[in-house]
Amino acid sequence: MDILNSIKTALDRREIEFLSPLATHSSQAIRKIPETNIEEGYRQDFSIDVDRILNSLAYTRYIDKTQVFYLMRNDHVTHRVLHVQLVSKVSRTIGRFLGLNEDLIEAIALGHDIGHTPFGHDGEKFLSELCAAGNIGYFHHNVQSVQFLDRVEKKGRGWNLSLQVLDGILCHDGEVHNMELKPERNKTFETLDQEIKQTRLIKKTNLLPMSLEGCVVRIADTVSYIGRDIEDAIRLGMISRSDLPDECVKILGNTNGTIVYNLVTDIINNSFREPHIRFSQKISDVLEKLKEFNYQHIYLNPKIKNKTATIRNQFSILFERYMKNLEKGRKDSVIFTGFLENMSEEYINKHKNQEIVRDFIAGMTDQYFLEQCPEEIQSKLWMAK
Repeated sequence: MDILNSIKTALDRREIEFLSPLATHSSQAIRKIPETNIEEGYRQDFSIDVDRILNSLAYTRYIDKTQVFYLMRNDHVTHRVLHVQLVSKVSRTIGRFLGLNEDLIEAIALGHDIGHTPFGHDGEKFLSELCAAGNIGYFHHNVQSVQFLDRVEKKGRGWNLSLQVLDGILCHDGEVHNMELKPERNKTFETLDQEIKQTRLIKKTNLLPMSLEGCVVRIADTVSYIGRDIEDAIRLGMISRSDLPDECVKILGNTNGTIVYNLVTDIINNSFREPHIRFSQKISDVLEKLKEFNYQHIYLNPKIKNKTATIRNQFSILFERYMKNLEKGRKDSVIFTGFLENMSEEYINKHKNQEIVRDFIAGMTDQYFLEQCPEEIQSKLWMAK
């Protein structure tokens, strides 16, 4: 053990010597509940958080969580599990060139979308409507990611992840366009709780991470999906490469590879040894234009919206069904057998029925959600064109 501890000491010292003065060191990790086995062990804190996220049940469910395109029989369309791996890779590449903590970056990246509902952002919208109607606030997948990792996993005990990781996950929203991100440092767990409460009261969020590592993941989220969604849409015949805006193509390229390369290069050039993560004005402008193109021609494309009414209706039906099952104490219901069984008393006592239903539905994979629907509905969804 002495040898292992000396290696950890050397790794901590190496962070001080080689990482940027603006980086977050592993020794700075803050946990809500101190763990003597970590303090006395030889692994570094953010590396431990990576392992905990990878071993969570919520991470396992990434395998059948939709990214953008759902109910499509195509094995080459991006799913959530691939997206988070791409975010991890892109953000670690940026972090390496900027001298930031790659373990912290990886933990935030791998956990950032764990709270996503089945059926992507459409599912998030439908569940948010039901949550608001149930007086528990709006649903946001970034808040739900923290909810799963901190309050639902391990039968309600949570993983006791570090503050820096949970904060980065909460503040990762890549849908919001920012030319520059500058961290709001010196946050506490009280700050985290307050930001979660405030976020549930509004429809859109724009929180800033407490670390440069969190800022990197947030900006890498956009870098990772913008070109990939274009490739998927082309593969599905929704758009053609020639449809891309000429100005964007001229500066960023017209393939995912060139788009990612040019965006990452610009970020590094404009963020090196700076207290922020930023794009140049030129790149920021064309990226915003490309995001608008994706929004109009892909995310709102009628070809992927012909099933949303049925999906919305099923969200409502399942939410109401599970509420009744909880109210009537139907122990044979799937919400008991598949979710609440052996759940900690603390979780049950601190959550309203609406919140329990929210957590159960949000954690479903696309396929599991469909299995809760009548067979005729499943057939109708798969047959829809």
